[in-house]
Amino acid sequence: MTAGGDTDFIREFAACDEDQGARIDVFLTGRCSDLSRSHVQRLIKDGNALVGQKVVKANYKVSPGDQVTIRIPKARQMEILPEPMDLEIVYEDEDVILVNKPKGMVVHPAFGHEGGTLVNGLLHHCGDGLSGINGVVRPGIVHRIDMDTTGILIVCKNDMAHNAIAEQLKDHTIVRRYQAIVHGGIKEDEGTVDAPVGRHPTDRKRMSINEKSGRRAVTHYRVLERFGQFTWIECRLETGRTHQIRVHMASIGHPVLGDEVYGPKKCPFKLQGQTLHAGILGFVHPRTGAYMEFEAELPQYFQGLLDRLRGGVQKREG
Repeated sequence: MTAGGDTDFIREFAACDEDQGARIDVFLTGRCSDLSRSHVQRLIKDGNALVGQKVVKANYKVSPGDQVTIRIPKARQMEILPEPMDLEIVYEDEDVILVNKPKGMVVHPAFGHEGGTLVNGLLHHCGDGLSGINGVVRPGIVHRIDMDTTGILIVCKNDMAHNAIAEQLKDHTIVRRYQAIVHGGIKEDEGTVDAPVGRHPTDRKRMSINEKSGRRAVTHYRVLERFGQFTWIECRLETGRTHQIRVHMASIGHPVLGDEVYGPKKCPFKLQGQTLHAGILGFVHPRTGAYMEFEAELPQYFQGLLDRLRGGVQKREG
């Protein structure tokens, strides 16, 4: 499978007095609101930024009157190759396949993650037997979980199943229960966070509570066990916004342990990303109409961390 496009842009800007001394990556990020700073820096590193006719580096400081050009190369074709993988399949039939995704696995290919994704493994396992609604990069994918989140994901094998599951997601009728370990001691036994989640106003890679342009997001949580400085909780998603649990728990002062994006930069344990597991997924089968529910056990790292917390090991590892 291949995916790509024909986009090829040349953008030109003139620096003014107020731009004096600004780094060119900062200058261009401010002018190109649709590009992240990291994307701009990558373009500069690849020789796509010029002042006059001269290629410049990211630390170049602009001066009034500089004619700055940024070239955004034509999108290259991305070849999506089947890869043999030892996928943990929780359930499979002619319409759907449920997979217990491990930590560190990206769900579908993107530039920088062309291989080793769940989709690469599914293409090997299912061949052409995946729904095509989301195109060649995301065949069968109707919802996602973050790279460092573990747990159950439902994938659709045909467009009928895809449309039916997508409708259940839209209607918030799919049951999705996550487990997480969060910072701090949550006093109440249960609670609800009802706050809109949208793109962060200044950091395109992050989400945030966004009252102005966010979409309604509701997370119900309950305490499973307390460990003084940390709390083990279950979260039930009423909606499914990007990074919803991570943003919501951080917003009430209890970020997910290991989440360096929305929580403390320094983690007291050696972890790979957030301690978050999609443990239970329930849905109405698109063909039979029967309700089905599946559970994925906690991954070993998560269970091991719980055991350590029960033993009172909350100090920084050496």
